[in-house]
Amino acid sequence: MLPPTETQKDNLNTSRLDVENENTSDQWDMVIQPKTSWFDLRLNELWAYKDLLFIMVKRDFIAAYKQTILGPLWHFLQPLFTTIVFVVVFGRIARIPTDNIPPPLFYLCGLTLWNYFSACLNGTSNTFIANAGIFGKVYFPRLIIPLSIVISNAIKLGIQFMLLIAMMFYYSFSGYTINISLNILWVPLLILMVALLGFAIGILISALTTKYRDMTVLMGFGVQLLMYGTPIIYPLSYIPEKYKIIIGLNPLTWLTEAFRTGILGEGIINLPMLAYSGGITLILLLTSIVVFSKVEKTFMDTV
Repeated sequence: MLPPTETQKDNLNTSRLDVENENTSDQWDMVIQPKTSWFDLRLNELWAYKDLLFIMVKRDFIAAYKQTILGPLWHFLQPLFTTIVFVVVFGRIARIPTDNIPPPLFYLCGLTLWNYFSACLNGTSNTFIANAGIFGKVYFPRLIIPLSIVISNAIKLGIQFMLLIAMMFYYSFSGYTINISLNILWVPLLILMVALLGFAIGILISALTTKYRDMTVLMGFGVQLLMYGTPIIYPLSYIPEKYKIIIGLNPLTWLTEAFRTGILGEGIINLPMLAYSGGITLILLLTSIVVFSKVEKTFMDTV
């Protein structure tokens, strides 16, 4: 048998390199596999896609003011005009007391927290329907979308909070004493709980609307009714005892009262009921993430 020529040796070496390169290409950076169970949530992927989360937050914030004249000023004007309407209707006409707090300050404080909750809830409740085009083309953790909505609304909350602080300074210089105490340390935790509650209810409704579209209509007037079941336009002390149990079942009741107490020094901080609100929030959060994860596997067949 004749020894191989130089040309045959070169061809053999080239073949070996092709095999080595083919074996090396099998070492993937990420392998996408189907979820196998209800609790296969893969929440660790959210951190891996943190850059995408930042981009989505930036997109939501910029898109809200694109082709607008006043831009972020709308977040000052909307609660300000709503506060004026509440002062006239509920303060002057209905004469609902505000626990010795100036009515504009009382209503604005409650509206600041409520607007954040309703924005998180409304924004996340149509996650699947509004983003079906994106979800059907590229893979990324679907929870990135509702999380970006919650974070971008937190920026808007900060803008409205500046209005609340400005009004607090105005009434302080006008002679009203604001009793700021250590209860103000509760405020960041309360805002976080409200964000998680709105996020949990929103993605749960989003999962249900992929099959039952009338959930969107139900949520529309359900949010309006929930505001009247939350002490936004009235203090909890104004509610008769026989109805306080019903109002107390709403976890937002105790979060709103504690928020108002932390900011203005007037209200009720009930630790057992705050624990109740936290427990309800945690249960809803875990349930909604599991349901959301289950639905995202098949939602393209129903949307």
